[in-house]
Amino acid sequence: MSATLQLPAVLAKLADGRRTLEVQGTTLGDVVADVARRYPGLAPRLRDETGRPYPFVTFYVNDDDARFKGGFAASVRDGDEIIVVPAIAGG
Repeated sequence: MSATLQLPAVLAKLADGRRTLEVQGTTLGDVVADVARRYPGLAPRLRDETGRPYPFVTFYVNDDDARFKGGFAASVRDGDEIIVVPAIAGG
């Protein structure tokens, strides 16, 4: 299945400057694994060393917060749009 992953500018630099990626997978975890394989520098920004999601990185699948849809077990269908929103600290 093919979906689209949208990255914020702060993470796009780790994906060869691309803010939009075509991704494969039937779950959000599959999609993140696909991106991690293709862009190893981006991997540690999306998931921890055990492959689990960080609490401070939010993924939306078609505007639905994936945390409430099973996290990395959330279903991804052909044509879905996934948006990555990392927490930004500052003050």
